[in-house]
Amino acid sequence: MRVLALACLPLLVGGTSTDLFAQDVTTGNAQGDVAVTIYNNGQSLVQDDRQLSVAAGRNRIEFPDVSARIRPETVTLSGPGIGIVEQNFDFDLLTPDKLMDKAVGQSITLVRTNPATGAERSERAKVLAANGGIVLQIGERIEVLRDDGLPVRAVFDRLPPNLRARPTLSVTVDAASAGTVPARLSYLTPNLGWTADYVALFDAAKGAMDIQGWVTLTNSTGTTFNNARTLLVAGNPGGGGGFRQMSGAMDSAGTESNDRERLGDYYLYPLAVRTTIANAQQKQVSFLDVKGAPARSTYEYVNRWLGSNNEPVSTASVLRFSTSRQGGLGDQLPAGTIRVYMRDARGDPQFIGENRIDHTPMGSAMSLRTGDAFDVKVQPTVVSRTRKGDSRWVTKMKYTVSNARPAPVTVLLAQDGLYGDVRISDESLKGERISADRVEWQVPVPANGKVDLTVTFDSRY
Repeated sequence: MRVLALACLPLLVGGTSTDLFAQDVTTGNAQGDVAVTIYNNGQSLVQDDRQLSVAAGRNRIEFPDVSARIRPETVTLSGPGIGIVEQNFDFDLLTPDKLMDKAVGQSITLVRTNPATGAERSERAKVLAANGGIVLQIGERIEVLRDDGLPVRAVFDRLPPNLRARPTLSVTVDAASAGTVPARLSYLTPNLGWTADYVALFDAAKGAMDIQGWVTLTNSTGTTFNNARTLLVAGNPGGGGGFRQMSGAMDSAGTESNDRERLGDYYLYPLAVRTTIANAQQKQVSFLDVKGAPARSTYEYVNRWLGSNNEPVSTASVLRFSTSRQGGLGDQLPAGTIRVYMRDARGDPQFIGENRIDHTPMGSAMSLRTGDAFDVKVQPTVVSRTRKGDSRWVTKMKYTVSNARPAPVTVLLAQDGLYGDVRISDESLKGERISADRVEWQVPVPANGKVDLTVTFDSRY
């Protein structure tokens, strides 16, 4: 039996007059006035202001209720007249398993209860092993403690050294004089993060959408941060970021500013009121609420290099909108996921797709791919490919665009991968050269109809 009920556990904690606990005994929580700054890359800065009672000279002060994932090398303790001499982080937390592991080689008391009579019988036992099961020596016999449902309690004589009920940082400081000193404990910790999520309700008939932005806080540090002033930083400071794959396209980067607070190259989103960020909890807070922002639905298809498809391929359903102050959302958008809904014929909102965006400046033009179109398809076909020399080819392409919808649509059709010197010698519809490698056409397709776009490419290498 691996986990035992613990009872009668006297905590024999030794100390001197200069062994101090930075703890509020009235609440049982050691934290003081806590401020948490949370970054997008999974790192967070915790600043904990506490009142320390110190004696003149060296003091060993213990700070319970720090993050269990604290980065000890980032700790600073500042206060008038005190200086750090040494610090230790005790991260071996008190659990029944750990308590039994630490008791190997020691004697404990087993209390067995007769399930029929309720009578208790105690006997001393030496713990021989606690690896995959508890092996005990009781007198002259060796016994394996089984998980058979019989009532058994293990009573320990003392708490092993460095085994803590809560994550604890101990710091040795030099104090210039005795008294109460205001001090700030600061450190970085992972496993405390935030993400942005957006819910958009799109109205195709009105060409508008309502969008709500949510901040989701997550805490898996092993510690609850009580009544904390919370500041969110939108950006990716070095030292903790990973590879990020975004699919929502920023067609053009915005150049507008507003009065949102900045920190260097990052935007700050302070929560309006203090909040408790509990361990193993998710918490959501609204930070954006826009009604009736202009938006439109479009169809897009990108052909990679000058190749054919054996069958028609769905175009992408794309939602286009702006983050501009005029005619847009009027704010910066932290990186996150936008989930899009539309109302059905009964007026109920239904989910139609989602995608991620990167950190987006205000004034940006956005195109968000929400899924594949059911009724609007494109089939690219190589009509002919003729060699004109050692490094020259002429390729005639046909793009058949079909529309099974009862209304006309316009499809943005792009030919990508035009590497080298590729010229267009003929086209049935005038296109736009977006870059050296890409040309786009706005192809109008009638209701329940088809259109063929033909283009001749002259490639030189």
